[in-house]
Amino acid sequence: MATDITFSSDMTVELLASCASDEDAACAAWVSTKGEAAHLDVDEARIAGLINFLTRDRHGSPFEHTFFKFFIKAPIFVFREYHRHRVWSYNEESGRYTKLQPVFYVPGPGRNLQQVGKVGAYEFVPGTYQQQRMVEGSLRRISGEAYAAYEEMLEAGVAREVARMCLPLNIYSTMYASCNARALMNFLSLRTHSADATFPSHPQREIEMVAEQLETHFAEAMPLTYAAYVANGRVSP
Repeated sequence: MATDITFSSDMTVELLASCASDEDAACAAWVSTKGEAAHLDVDEARIAGLINFLTRDRHGSPFEHTFFKFFIKAPIFVFREYHRHRVWSYNEESGRYTKLQPVFYVPGPGRNLQQVGKVGAYEFVPGTYQQQRMVEGSLRRISGEAYAAYEEMLEAGVAREVARMCLPLNIYSTMYASCNARALMNFLSLRTHSADATFPSHPQREIEMVAEQLETHFAEAMPLTYAAYVANGRVSP
């Protein structure tokens, strides 16, 4: 019996652990002038002013004294872009040691499909109904055929690390990804599109879907830092 294939248009981002607050960053900055008294007698107004100064003038090292650990589930092609951010720490599900699950990404109906313009000066626009049907139909067919071949090889005794070679990049993987607030702001500055950004970025939509969820967690954990990041053009300090 053929394995049931699951198709999804979603990304999963969970905050598993954090040690990150606006006060953490402020105290890390104050230690340069206050020494051992840096963490004493602080109030939100002073923290907000300092955080804005650090962000505006790009004094980034105090934000490194924070920690976020995320669980992320996304297609492998998203992870390959993600891993370009080399100051993060990663541990990804291994196709050498475990059988990969039959879950594949298919773009949702709102995903733009046509690239108009040349490299470095292009935009994406909605596809036609025929293109949408072609993309969805082809991805579903190819994913099913590839996974059937994968299972056939496994059942024949072929090693997982060899059998996985036939799987397409839209298969989902999972990973732990950890960073500090400075690295997170750098990621968001490059992997989200905002008209308010000093240096607008144009990320691939799928990694932006991950970034949007990361941004929500960041804003909740460090609201003053997030506000300063946005107010100062979404530039990483």
